[in-house]
Amino acid sequence: MLTVTTANVNGLRAAAKKGFLPWLENTSADVICLQEVRAEPDQLPAELRAPAGWHAYHAPAATKGRAGVSVFSRREPVAVRVGFGAAEFDASGRYLEVDLPHAGTVVTVGSLYLPSGEAGTERQEEKYRFMDAFRQHLAATLERTDGDSAGHALVCGDWNIAHQEVDLKNWRANQKAAGFLPEERAWMSRVLAPGAWSDVVRDLHPDTAGPYSWWSYRGKAFDNDSGWRIDYQVATPRLAKTASTAVVERAASYDRRWSDHAPVTVSYDL
Repeated sequence: MLTVTTANVNGLRAAAKKGFLPWLENTSADVICLQEVRAEPDQLPAELRAPAGWHAYHAPAATKGRAGVSVFSRREPVAVRVGFGAAEFDASGRYLEVDLPHAGTVVTVGSLYLPSGEAGTERQEEKYRFMDAFRQHLAATLERTDGDSAGHALVCGDWNIAHQEVDLKNWRANQKAAGFLPEERAWMSRVLAPGAWSDVVRDLHPDTAGPYSWWSYRGKAFDNDSGWRIDYQVATPRLAKTASTAVVERAASYDRRWSDHAPVTVSYDL
């Protein structure tokens, strides 16, 4: 069994003050993908930079205090790569992947923090450029892992896109908002086309509203479960078929949250 968790921590140092470390101590995950770390490795205390029992890898953004992704793995990777070959984004702290030996094969696990964008602005144009470049990486990875002996791949993270109406509570009010624009949803449909990548949580919960993974800190979004499902585990076809359970680790109450996102955990029976 390989258990993988993805979590946007909304600032790792801030999350540590709110309960991230007890969660880390108690998790059963074999691999953890973190997004929005917002710190250089040397700014992190040892228990976050290199926690005991984990091999930890960090890809901070060149712009300090922004973005940043990390991967924690109980097993040492055979390779670690920062970025995905797009010069504009390779120092943006938005993608890091590791190759992990598991059950006689290699599983590539990536931690992704796709830009959030802002409709009608340059930030949205930047998001579209990122999406275009990243889709090429996804296509190349899919081709590389095609075949029974070619390994597996999994991209975890904050994709900042709600794919379908069922993926956010107030979809009617957000049709012109970044994260639910027609162009973004169409791009996600192409990524998840039959025979390509699979949205593992949706595959295991086909008739569920959500399960949501992000709730605004404003108002009573969390208490009313007025959320978005934007944190995904997207797997290559053979790996997706082995997924057995998928859980959103929603906090028991508002005051027990250590981020505005909840961890999304999937177990794969490889």
